[in-house]
Amino acid sequence: MNACEITAAVTALANAIACRLDDEELALLGAVLTQLGDTLETISAGRTMQAKCCGDVGK
Repeated sequence: MNACEITAAVTALANAIACRLDDEELALLGAVLTQLGDTLETISAGRTMQAKCCGDVGK
């Protein structure tokens, strides 16, 4: 998938989910997914720093 296809798929998924949830459920799911994304970015950055520092990339 290229970048345009990915963004189109994510938008379609968001719309499909939003149609099935009420406002409170949608807000909670958005917050949970934001935290998930932030945590994944933190893990990725930590791995990158570890690799630069010690030449070791843990999984």
